Amino acid sequence: MALRQPLNLVPWLAWGLAAAGKLLEGLIVFIGGMALPALSARFGLGPWAQGAVAAASLLGILVGSLGVGWLADRIGRRWLFSAELVLLAAGLLGAALSPTAPLLLASLLVVGIALGADYPLAHLVISESVPAAQRGRLVLAAFGCQALGAVLGMAASAWLLAERPEPLSWRWLYALPLLPVLVVALARRRLPESTPWLQSRQAAPPGDPQPAGLGPLLAPPLRRALALAALPWFLQDLTTYGVGIYLPQLLRGRVGLAAWVELAFLAGIVAAIALVERWGRIPLQVIGFVGCAAGLLLAARGQLDGVEAPLAWLVGGLLLTQFMTNLGPNAQTYLLAGELFPVALRGRGAGLAAAVGKLGAIAAALAIPALLQRWGPGPLLPALAATSLLGAALTWGLRPSAS
Repeated sequence: MALRQPLNLVPWLAWGLAAAGKLLEGLIVFIGGMALPALSARFGLGPWAQGAVAAASLLGILVGSLGVGWLADRIGRRWLFSAELVLLAAGLLGAALSPTAPLLLASLLVVGIALGADYPLAHLVISESVPAAQRGRLVLAAFGCQALGAVLGMAASAWLLAERPEPLSWRWLYALPLLPVLVVALARRRLPESTPWLQSRQAAPPGDPQPAGLGPLLAPPLRRALALAALPWFLQDLTTYGVGIYLPQLLRGRVGLAAWVELAFLAGIVAAIALVERWGRIPLQVIGFVGCAAGLLLAARGQLDGVEAPLAWLVGGLLLTQFMTNLGPNAQTYLLAGELFPVALRGRGAGLAAAVGKLGAIAAALAIPALLQRWGPGPLLPALAATSLLGAALTWGLRPSAS
């Protein structure tokens, strides 16, 4: 067993600033769901328009994770790690001040681009600063702050909406994270450049260009790794965002109860941190997918044939779903995406996997409002359970031979 190595100040600073970004990401994404009812009343949004509002930031995440992952391989990690949060602050300010729905959508797209940039960058900054024996736990501990941010976002939104129930309360929701975002952006400027990235640039023979574009990721040596990183991420984001964004609607408008359900999301990442180096990435991802499917089926119990499920079954199933999602696929896909590729291609590999995952999130955000209105949770939750079982099968089928 590898011995733990003490970390000096720089790796801990890198970890803390990456963790702060993930916390803000979780808070911002999930307050978007809380703002939807007020936005719908203000702009007269129907189900598909609500889906477009939810999907705008997710589309930005897709663009940001893919584009910034490529840039991080070309120009380094440090400058982008701070600049992304300046862009995030601009998008949040635009959303808070938007007078029309199109301007709101444009602002949320900017928010998403900034959040997407953080997907590969936060992982790279941590994993390239700490010893391999501690990498899994520290990356997941930072990633777990996303769940903490979701819980804080739900709680802060419930408090703010209770204190300011007027239709313009959604503006305060988007303004809430502005100051912390700018503080973290300034602090990230103090980090040094990634040593492994600098070494990968120096190791290239003179005149030998760095691998360009996504072509190397699609070649046979890395194609299977890309499929393992990307396809399960797509399937898990269908459930993570489908349930997470629309949790208040699934819980029949009980906003306070939604915040408690999010605590299971936080508990899941705590369990993942404790078990990742003992059980391994692939087993936890498979177990999480299967457990997520079981939770969704429990939540759907009694709603088939038009019979409404007792609240206890609904809450219990959603608690299990949130816990298993973060124990398994939501945490492990993020971790695997930053470990399966060589340093020179790591930003692009992690970014492309995150972008494919966000295609699932966009599909969920666009389709679920209309599907909830047409079907109700009864048929929808078993359909999401089927995608989770498919994710378990793909994870096991694509696993590296050593797993």
